[in-house]
Amino acid sequence: MKKLLILSSIALATISMSFGQEFKDLDKSPLDVAYYPANATKRVFAKTDEEKKALEPKIRVVYSRPQKKGRVIFGNLVEYGTDWRLGANECTEIHFMTDVKFGGKTVKAGRYLMMVNPSEKEWKITLNSITDQWGIYAIDSKFDIASVTVPVQKSEEEIEALSIALYEKSKNVVHIKIGWDNTVVEVPVTLK
Repeated sequence: MKKLLILSSIALATISMSFGQEFKDLDKSPLDVAYYPANATKRVFAKTDEEKKALEPKIRVVYSRPQKKGRVIFGNLVEYGTDWRLGANECTEIHFMTDVKFGGKTVKAGRYLMMVNPSEKEWKITLNSITDQWGIYAIDSKFDIASVTVPVQKSEEEIEALSIALYEKSKNVVHIKIGWDNTVVEVPVTLK
């Protein structure tokens, strides 16, 4: 009986240990991805080699999408004149699959952190070579790669969740469109 009790205890301990890793709750600011071209992830369904080639990804942005939830965003939650990670949680990351021009400077294909220093009338967007970190608390400006300042536009509709979309504005010029609350900016990137 004593052996049975000991074996039962060991079995229960083993079972509870194997289920000890719990899944996290849903994040309040879910992770999302934006591509250029927008349907890049569906290129496997293309019917011709030409269609597949046209859908090869050129730019990917990975970011968390905080919600407005009735808050005043710009000038309050996101302070003017202070660097912001452009989202929540981990830093927003941009991956160029080809060399590009960003703010008039050639940027090599690769992964970069993308952060913003907003003001009421314009945003300065900076690329930094430090990636894979939560927040921008340890970002060193000596690793800044390029930056560009773009004007702020007002949205007629309130944008509840931070949103990023990429689209071709003109031949080889892709705009990274960022919107949240009633603010929209567009960041031009020239494909090389």
